[in-house]
Amino acid sequence: MGLFSSHESYLGVDIGNSALKIVELSNNKGQPKLATYGYIEQGHEVLKTGNEGAKEKAIQSLKLVCRQARTTTNKAIAALPSYTVFSSIISLPEMSKKELGAAVQWEAKKIVPMPLEEMILDWKILDNFSDNIKTTKIVDNNGADIKTAGKKFLKILITAAPQNLVARYLEIFKSAGLELISLETEAFALERVLVGHEKEPVMIVDIGAATTNISVNVSSVPLINRSIDLGGQTITKTIANSLNVDMERAEQFKRDFGLDTSSQAASQIPKRIEFMVASVVNEIRYVLNLYQNQSQGSIEKIILTGGSSFLPHLAEFFKKTLNTEVYIGDPWAKIMYPIELAPVLSEIGPRMSVAVGLAMREIIS
Repeated sequence: MGLFSSHESYLGVDIGNSALKIVELSNNKGQPKLATYGYIEQGHEVLKTGNEGAKEKAIQSLKLVCRQARTTTNKAIAALPSYTVFSSIISLPEMSKKELGAAVQWEAKKIVPMPLEEMILDWKILDNFSDNIKTTKIVDNNGADIKTAGKKFLKILITAAPQNLVARYLEIFKSAGLELISLETEAFALERVLVGHEKEPVMIVDIGAATTNISVNVSSVPLINRSIDLGGQTITKTIANSLNVDMERAEQFKRDFGLDTSSQAASQIPKRIEFMVASVVNEIRYVLNLYQNQSQGSIEKIILTGGSSFLPHLAEFFKKTLNTEVYIGDPWAKIMYPIELAPVLSEIGPRMSVAVGLAMREIIS
């Protein structure tokens, strides 16, 4: 099974740090249609440890959420967090498939930070990728850029994931009675559901419970991926500690006030949240500058997603601070669903983005 892999109904499974989320989509003449969805508010350590207790907990949670949601398919697509997977774009001259495979292996040994013997390496040619960012330069034995030879060059995305983590996922899904037909990174799932075929560079900021992932997407490819250990739980803990209240009360304060400084009585809460969010802003600025230096271009749009993206006034705060258009992404925009579900789907939308993007994988090309 590769990290890139083509049933009429598919299950997207997002095993997160604080919840397990599933979305089942059916193929309605090429249009994804919502069949069911579900989630369990429960943290899982399966990404960090391979012990039997963590695996069994994930298996039982997966069985439970599928049973409660009344899923009708066992064909599942899951995502590995971007921080667990190495990816890079390289440029190689056009050659036979056999030669290309060997060349990719050779180049991967140079740039993948882990021994290839411990990784599952996958690669694919980016046919429609626009060349507006620097890729790894390939040179000959004399140090000369081989692009000068006048050959046609291919842009190739290589992805390497730890074998033990992939094996862990396969075991969990098999034990839960599901067939894991594809594994990909969260960045690709988010790009599919929130960006699509847009060629202009778009940044996605996925603010989860424990981490914030930032990616820059160009021509349907996540080019830059960064992660920081700060999420909604971090903000809640900061409020709880500073105000000497329990986590439940701090969470309610966070949801009620967010970054709204208009109320004097609550001003100390937004200030504490702003202090924590500053780390995310600094990381976004770093990625914006990194992309600009590599491509001589700029990013005009930022899409927020993840369960913590609905923090009151967060989008406005980012827009003002970064002087860039900022939106909260809608993962249901390309999905058919009963209109009476619109209010609840709108409320849970950002937290379900990865699962929706995964379920779309085999339906939308």
